[in-house]
Amino acid sequence: MKPYDFLILGGGSAGFNAARVAVSLGLRTAIVDGARDLGGLCILRGCMPSKTLLYMADILHLAQKGTTFGLKIPSASADMKAIHARKKKIISEFAAYREQALASGQFDLIRAHARFLDPHTVELSDGRRLSAPHILIGTGSKVSVPPVPGLAESKFWTSDDVLDLDFIPKSVIVLGGGIVACELAQFLSRIGSRVTLVQRSAHLLRDHSAAAATVVQQAFVDEGIELFTGTKLERITTDRRGVTVDFLHDGKKITRRTAHLFNALGREPNTGTLDLAAAGVRARPNGQIITNRWQQTNVPHIYAGGDCSGPVEIVHVAIQQGELAVRHAAGVKKIKSIDWSLLLNVVFTDPQLATIGRLERELDAAGTPYLVASYPFNDHGKSILMDANYGYVKVIAEPERGRILGAEIVGKDAGELIHLFSGPLAMKATVFDLLRAPWYHPTLAEIVTYPLEEIAETLSKRRSNP
Repeated sequence: MKPYDFLILGGGSAGFNAARVAVSLGLRTAIVDGARDLGGLCILRGCMPSKTLLYMADILHLAQKGTTFGLKIPSASADMKAIHARKKKIISEFAAYREQALASGQFDLIRAHARFLDPHTVELSDGRRLSAPHILIGTGSKVSVPPVPGLAESKFWTSDDVLDLDFIPKSVIVLGGGIVACELAQFLSRIGSRVTLVQRSAHLLRDHSAAAATVVQQAFVDEGIELFTGTKLERITTDRRGVTVDFLHDGKKITRRTAHLFNALGREPNTGTLDLAAAGVRARPNGQIITNRWQQTNVPHIYAGGDCSGPVEIVHVAIQQGELAVRHAAGVKKIKSIDWSLLLNVVFTDPQLATIGRLERELDAAGTPYLVASYPFNDHGKSILMDANYGYVKVIAEPERGRILGAEIVGKDAGELIHLFSGPLAMKATVFDLLRAPWYHPTLAEIVTYPLEEIAETLSKRRSNP
């Protein structure tokens, strides 16, 4: 067999897009993927199925609030068989499209698992050996099972199980307070499950600000989710009747029983079977592969991208990483590394939480001065008439010219609204630049003009009174 120029381990977002670019650069390329189903986490068990279900739950929630809008809707409830069928149909279409692209013949698709024998050679689960001058690791992540007494022995659900439900669980305890935990806890509550969420950190969504998390927490409590933050899990026991979770909260021992347990305590890099040591590739204790700004590992011809390397588990970042790795390996001139000052993140709870750029916590840690202004949704015309009163929009700018550094939005359609800042941030625009643009009334989007105007006014006063 003719040797490959570029070998990719994993056909998810990083691997597939790396292969696409590699072929365009004239590299003989192969993807090795032994997963039962092709498509990667996002399509099969992540972004797309979860957002499909969340949107259906949003519609149900609005229907159940009919009287708020003067509507007579006698009843609205979830038909989980129909919800499950619609989700399966939509995801099967996405997956089929990706499978066709993977099997298009532009590159070789090898259905097997791989492990390193040396820095240039991998052995496949079918016994074959492959080598290449450049290799990309894009094997994704898997559910983490922390050492909580009784957790491993319990018949817990993972996000895969929740996304594949075709019935309404009577009760569920959700362990964890990250994005997956929060999104699916709210989904379960809205379809009719009694939900208890137990989070170890002081607030939900610990990678986000406490202020934004507090808004989401209040919405959860208002919808009937029993919420415990700042806890310490002590023991999980299972019997024929269900699962019992013991934990400490505010110095007191709390016990909750449930029909089902959902382990949403996080994910970890799926690198344990690769034998990275044989290739000399360094990884952190949790298996996360260490890379430089070009996605190179400490072995320069071996790259890594996506969830297995981090630092974030976000699809568009994984795509950027895979494409960057290929271009660097191919010697493409004038390429640029990923600009982390443009990092974009969205949590699809209701209210949604979205951020972009450099935020207060990071700027404070770096000692970087900034101006900040915010405005609440409950004082904005369009959100009030939509009964979407949770949250705020916050803008962060540098204090000299008003260049936008970042933004944080928690509220209705925050995941859409945050993109109002994507272009301007990339173009290094100022608050004055954005205020020159027209903003239609009444729209949700115009809410961002209020913090922009506040910062612009502060800057104008400083200039007139130096």
